[in-house]
Amino acid sequence: MTTEATTETAASPDAQSNGLEVRQKALQEELRGLIDVVGPAPLVDLLLERAFQLNATDIHIDPNKDGLRVRLRVDGMLHDVMQLPKKLTAQVISRLKIMAGMDITERRAAQDGHISKSVIKHQRDIRVGGGPTIYGERLVLRLMPDETSFTKLDELGFEPEQLAKVKKLVEVPYGVFLSVGPVGSGKSTTVYSALTKRNRPTESVVTIEDPVERQMEGINQIQIDAKIGFTFVKCLRGVLRQDPDVMMVGEIRDPETAQIAVRAGLTGVTVLSTLHANDSLAVIDVFREFGVSTMFIVDALKCVIAQRLIRKICPDCREEYTPDAADVAALKLSGEEAATTKLVRGQGCDKCFSTGYSGRTGVFEVLTFSMELRQAILEADGKGDLREIAVRGGLMTLEDAARRKVLRGETTVEELLQLQTAIVD
Repeated sequence: MTTEATTETAASPDAQSNGLEVRQKALQEELRGLIDVVGPAPLVDLLLERAFQLNATDIHIDPNKDGLRVRLRVDGMLHDVMQLPKKLTAQVISRLKIMAGMDITERRAAQDGHISKSVIKHQRDIRVGGGPTIYGERLVLRLMPDETSFTKLDELGFEPEQLAKVKKLVEVPYGVFLSVGPVGSGKSTTVYSALTKRNRPTESVVTIEDPVERQMEGINQIQIDAKIGFTFVKCLRGVLRQDPDVMMVGEIRDPETAQIAVRAGLTGVTVLSTLHANDSLAVIDVFREFGVSTMFIVDALKCVIAQRLIRKICPDCREEYTPDAADVAALKLSGEEAATTKLVRGQGCDKCFSTGYSGRTGVFEVLTFSMELRQAILEADGKGDLREIAVRGGLMTLEDAARRKVLRGETTVEELLQLQTAIVD
């Protein structure tokens, strides 16, 4: 939850705890009952199965002095599931490491692993990361998206005018198309959705990923392997000699990858990728730090999408209410607008863990490069000036997009305020 001023816009922390307790106890009893009968292996299998059923994105297994703390991340929030007794710690950790193909004898260094869908009989793979703590090894399992289901651009949460821009720009036959934001903001989903628009028999489409998250018919997908020196850079150079029309690079994470991607965008290839940046204009600074010429930046970049994920109000326990003074200020409503506006919040119910929220949607900032903005970038104006120029040219900021969703009853003022806190420079 966010600041004290917004606690009335959704279920209180106490209500969340009470709602979670029901599911925690049910799952805990189910797991404990299984331990007593068959041991830790089926326990792990059941935990994974339940995590998929709850649409969790991550499982955190953290050691402490009493054993293992198990938590699930659902809708971006971590929820306690149970505490496993100390006697099971070694068996549960070993079971997961074996499934992930990790070295069970190595307990002093960080390791990465992968649990394939064939091992767990699900349609989704799991990435596993682990490492030592003062109480023993911890593991974090990232549950990968269902590779058989793809989200269309129309379903991501773009505002109508943003969606029209994105659909037009993704069809441009050359240049760089970026999705930026922090870890877990939905960047890969946006890039995959854009990629499906270019997946046609008349074009050669190649992806370079680490790992390949979703398999796509009709597209050449390449898995890099740093252990044998097959890096993004080497793969990029090789693919550029194979007559591509569209390339998707999983992530631009170093100067050489950035420079090759920009050059590819300037020489007739559409390059789609992701980048860690706070907002759309921060990309300019990141590319400059990567040593990319400012002239190349403005010529190559066609579209930069900054994004975040915010929680949606639960459809089963939503209620209308009249905004108070804090809500009015957050939404920047005039006196007349405040008098007629009704907002929506979730009361909290069993179906939403008593949080008042169910599922998430994206909020976006779609930056295009007008002649005025291009000239300002070339003249190395300050970032504040660039943002003012971009807004004047029609940029809808992340905050503005979130306000629209609050006023439409899709999310709450609390989520807006949390977003504002997250994007402060």
